[in-house]
Amino acid sequence: MLDYRPFDSLGRMDINWLSARYHFSFANYFDPARMGWGPLRVWNDDKIRPRTGFDPHPHRDMEIITYVRTGAISTRITLATRAARKRGKFR
Repeated sequence: MLDYRPFDSLGRMDINWLSARYHFSFANYFDPARMGWGPLRVWNDDKIRPRTGFDPHPHRDMEIITYVRTGAISTRITLATRAARKRGKFR
């Protein structure tokens, strides 16, 4: 089943360092009809201001996929491993 959702209709949060769009209910956006799709629970489109980001926080029982469209992003995983991703490549 295809479900066309214009980008402007997605849930949203805009703060000084983050512009987020939510495809499913997440954070301050709640839509009981959009609670996920099968095992996929979260799908966000985030724009993060350079040299900022999320404070360290845990993720339990989930896989996280980050697709970088421009720039680079660093991720610190709670197991003390570290990865830097640049336009879809690990370095």
